[in-house]
Amino acid sequence: MSDRSRRFSAIGLGLALIALALAGPLWSQAKVGGSASSGSITPAQLTADKSLGSRQAPITIEVFADYQCPQCRNFYETVTRQLIDTYVNTGKVYLVHRDFPLSMHSHSHEAAHWLNAAAAAGFYAPVEQALYDKQDEWGPTGKIEPILMGVLSPADMKKVKLIESTEGSQLDAAVASDIAAGMSLHVEGTPTIFVHHAGKTEELPTGGVSYPLLKQYLDYLLQH
Repeated sequence: MSDRSRRFSAIGLGLALIALALAGPLWSQAKVGGSASSGSITPAQLTADKSLGSRQAPITIEVFADYQCPQCRNFYETVTRQLIDTYVNTGKVYLVHRDFPLSMHSHSHEAAHWLNAAAAAGFYAPVEQALYDKQDEWGPTGKIEPILMGVLSPADMKKVKLIESTEGSQLDAAVASDIAAGMSLHVEGTPTIFVHHAGKTEELPTGGVSYPLLKQYLDYLLQH
């Protein structure tokens, strides 16, 4: 058995996925303050700003994603939105976002940089949705600021731009911290999803799974 295989329990996803193979508003949980309100912009605090739900939830789902990745957009639109409504907003899942911009995408690191600025200001969820929804607009050009301006008020955008201009190095440090965390887990593609439950960690297939499959897997874990 490889070191990678030993890290994950054979119970849970393996059994659930094999068995399955055989057989409200999106950002209601978004932070109001953000790390900038406390004057502390660190990678750890930004991770909290980019997380949705209750820390006391029985399941934590950690998603390594690239905002310029079409597969990440598809996973967000077809799975994450329903996951938030059904499991995050009901206290069953704590959803953690990790930035993992891929070198093949010329503007993905910049998008993560701006997303962290928005998260620090308390606007993570609406900006995340906008980056995915408008991926075809900013992806080829790198014009990310107009996307944020389309979903934030002028006053809120001013807050984000102030953070970006004064805390740029901390924002980039947070992205680098997420990348390092992913590398330590041998993340190679996006989206890569880890499910933590009852002291065990399972990695879903790279690229994600369908919502019906994930739902049955989560229900399985909650029942056990």
